[in-house]
Amino acid sequence: MFKGKVAVVTGGANGIGKCIVEELRRNGASVCVIDKADGDHFVGDISDKAVIEKFVEQVIAEHEQIDFLINNALPLMKGIDKCSYEEFQYALSVGVTAPFYLSKLLVPYFNNGGSIINISSSRDRMSQPQTESYTAAKGGIAALTHALAVSLAGKVRVNSISPGWIDTSYKIYEGADAYQQPCGRVGNPLDIANMVMFLCSDKAGFITGENICIDGGMTKLMIYHGDNGWKLE
Repeated sequence: MFKGKVAVVTGGANGIGKCIVEELRRNGASVCVIDKADGDHFVGDISDKAVIEKFVEQVIAEHEQIDFLINNALPLMKGIDKCSYEEFQYALSVGVTAPFYLSKLLVPYFNNGGSIINISSSRDRMSQPQTESYTAAKGGIAALTHALAVSLAGKVRVNSISPGWIDTSYKIYEGADAYQQPCGRVGNPLDIANMVMFLCSDKAGFITGENICIDGGMTKLMIYHGDNGWKLE
């Protein structure tokens, strides 16, 4: 499907990012990965402006062009009780500033029909206690998505995906953990990678500026104490 295409994936060494990389390569794309984890990819922290610039220079030197940018790197999750100013800034740097800057630097090299996909989270619309840094970053990248879609209209389509509960080990859950998703199961990385592949394809050519929530319906299920067997204990 993507033979001859060039993709950039941040945070592509593990979890959802790794699955995205594998699916892109399986479909013929050349994939450039940046991640903090050691491995056979560009190793670096995208909170650092100089690291981003060096990475982009390498991508363009090797490929001269790009078709897909998937901003997937994971921000820090800490809450208001323990998150320092510096840690909050770091989360925003990884989760919002880096995707913006990568987009800015790579836009001149996008081929026609290019696609930017930002990985947000269902936490852009719902929260647990003590998750402020992560939630703010994910909300920020969801909003950045529609701003970029308007600014880059006619050149690059820009969409975001908001995963719900995704178990990166592909563990099978039963009982309440499964049934709080109307689909009846917890998600896995391929659920997200499949949507990335669709949004990169020509089949999604009329979709831009959208945030697509892939959570098995979890954010649509209203839960009341004592209703349908749910209770607070």
